[in-house]
Amino acid sequence: MQGVIYGINNIFNLFYFIIILRIFLSWIPSIDWDKNPWFTIRQISDAYLNIFKKFIPPVGMIDWSPIIAIVVLVAVQKFVIMGLLMFVNP
Repeated sequence: MQGVIYGINNIFNLFYFIIILRIFLSWIPSIDWDKNPWFTIRQISDAYLNIFKKFIPPVGMIDWSPIIAIVVLVAVQKFVIMGLLMFVNP
């Protein structure tokens, strides 16, 4: 069961890395987002980030929605992993 928890934690970490990568790549205007691997990164990350962009408008030149999305992702990761650990080790 520890291997499953470790695997789930790694999936969260991979998703976190993809979102951070998407944020940094958005600063490079010359990227062709219609070609792989950029298209795949955009599809995966934007599906999650767009949820927050609907509710959190940019303030000036800063889009706060990715920051909130990362905070929520980390909180969900902690909640899920701690819940699974408590299930395994009551």
